[in-house]
Amino acid sequence: MAQRLPPEIENKLTRFQSLQAQYTRLVQERSAVEAEIAEVQRVLKLLEEAGDDAPVYRMQAGILVRVDKSKLVQELKDRLEILEIRLQKLKKQEEEVKKQLDQIAKEIKEFQAKTTLGKQGAGS
Repeated sequence: MAQRLPPEIENKLTRFQSLQAQYTRLVQERSAVEAEIAEVQRVLKLLEEAGDDAPVYRMQAGILVRVDKSKLVQELKDRLEILEIRLQKLKKQEEEVKKQLDQIAKEIKEFQAKTTLGKQGAGS
């Protein structure tokens, strides 16, 4: 018959799984934000390389609409700033969740070591 884990350890395992899922979501979100930052930076560079009088278009509702280049550049710079703030926030969250995961993993390993030693001591 399978031995039940103490409720404290079951709670730690449940918390560990929840944190792992949260960590995975944060990593995916960070990756998406980093990709968007790279895309915005690439577009800003293209706009910078284009002449001041070069026509600039934006896709809206499935059609290309001519837009003012300076307004578009400002919009992209604003978007980039927001994305960079979001990225820093995600990195902090990711770091905090990782610390919690490491702590719980350490506690679970300590429990395993205790129970393994207890069984070895009882068997000898």
